[in-house]
Amino acid sequence: MYESTPNILRHRHSLRRDGVEQVIQALLFFSALVSVVTTVGIVVVLFTEAIGFFREVSPLDFLFGTRWTPLLEPRSYGILPLLSGTMMVVVGSSVVALPIGVASAIYLSEYASSRMRNFLKPALEVLAGIPTVVYGYFAITFVTPALRLVFPDIQVFNAASASIVVGIMILPMVASLCDDALRAVPDDLRHGALALGATRMEVSLRVVLPGALSGVFASFVLALSRAIGETMAVTLAAGATPQLSWNFFESIQTMTAYIVQVSLGDTPAGTIEYKTIFVVGALLFLITLVMNVVAHRVLQRYREVYD
Repeated sequence: MYESTPNILRHRHSLRRDGVEQVIQALLFFSALVSVVTTVGIVVVLFTEAIGFFREVSPLDFLFGTRWTPLLEPRSYGILPLLSGTMMVVVGSSVVALPIGVASAIYLSEYASSRMRNFLKPALEVLAGIPTVVYGYFAITFVTPALRLVFPDIQVFNAASASIVVGIMILPMVASLCDDALRAVPDDLRHGALALGATRMEVSLRVVLPGALSGVFASFVLALSRAIGETMAVTLAAGATPQLSWNFFESIQTMTAYIVQVSLGDTPAGTIEYKTIFVVGALLFLITLVMNVVAHRVLQRYREVYD
């Protein structure tokens, strides 16, 4: 017997739907594959050039050398001055961003009214949309002159100014992610603590904040990763003086700032000076990777799951 017309139509519709599903699945797989291939390509390029660099320079001289002058005679390839400059900016920006970000998140989550929250949180997140080069010029034209009123000996380009503007840059990330983590803590914990006689401050600091510790820690790692990879703001604010120093009032150079300096096109491709771009980028990649692996382990250990 012949199949009825409604059954034929349903069969055709089912085939068409299955075909659409297969196309969508293929597109999603291709999107995931593009990200993986891009990451693999970046890693291959970085480490291929880095291996060529280490054929001419000893890894020990690179990792433990205290002088970085790959473009000047006598040439030296010790990465410690760039590494110390990067860590100075990370430490300085974390001192600015982490306490203020957590305090802002606690206020938004535990104290602010809905109307105030709807006004403050978007206003705070606007900071994340400001171009980094604007932060760099803000550091030169406002932050450094303000610091010189208090510290007259501070140099025009200095690590303190760069740390402050990078801290302002990552502040919205810390505040927003911490706020989301704090608001994910169930209200039953708050009500139980209040019922036992705790004040709102005690509830915030001793109940809600420990309960959201994994999310707060994740926001710290993401913010510090952003600070490590920041380029234009520190290039303009901190200067280009690679030196092994922890004086925040002096000019320094970070790893990303050096990459910008050498990537301007004046360095011939294939030379040892050109390969320093990739070896510095590879080290920066490894630092960020280690940070994310450690963060993942900590989150897995201290993660709080609320039903």
